[in-house]
Amino acid sequence: FLPRHQQLSERVRKRLYYGWDKDCSLDNLSSPVADIAVELLQKVAPSPIRRLQKKYVSHVSREACISPCSMMLALVYIERLRHRNPEYLQQISSSDLFLISMMVASKYLYDEGEEEEVFNDEWGAAGKVDVQTMNTLEMNFLRAIDWSLYTDPRELFEVLSWLEG
Repeated sequence: FLPRHQQLSERVRKRLYYGWDKDCSLDNLSSPVADIAVELLQKVAPSPIRRLQKKYVSHVSREACISPCSMMLALVYIERLRHRNPEYLQQISSSDLFLISMMVASKYLYDEGEEEEVFNDEWGAAGKVDVQTMNTLEMNFLRAIDWSLYTDPRELFEVLSWLEG
C-alpha cells in the first residue's frame, strides 16, 4: 500500500516524536500526535457531549494499538467528511468520531480477514462503548463517507507533512 514503508516508518518515528530508537514501538500515538488529534477533532465535531479528551485518546491508542498510519488515514477520512458531509460532523461527538475513524482506518489498513483481524467488540472495549454502539457508529460513518475508503498514498503523505508542521 505504501511505497518505501521502511523510510516512512523512520520519518514518522523521528518527526512525530516517537523517539530515535528503531526498537521504539509505533503501536500507539505519541503525546504530541494525541494533542493534535484532540484539538482537531474538537473543532470538526463541536458537540459538547462526549467531548474528546487527551486521556481518552491515550487510553484508546494504547488499548487498540493505533498506528501513526491509522491516524493519518483517519484524518484523511475526517477531511473528506468536512467537505462531503459536514452535517454528520455536527451530529457525532468528537470522542465517537475519534474512535470510529480510527477503527475504520485500522480495518482498512490491517484487517486482511485471517491473522490481523479487527473486531468491533475489541474496539468497543478500548473505547468503553458496547458492541452495538460500535456497529451503529461504523454503519453511520461508512454511510456518511459514502463508503469512500480508498486513499491514494499521496494523501497520506500530505497529512504527514501537515502533522510534521
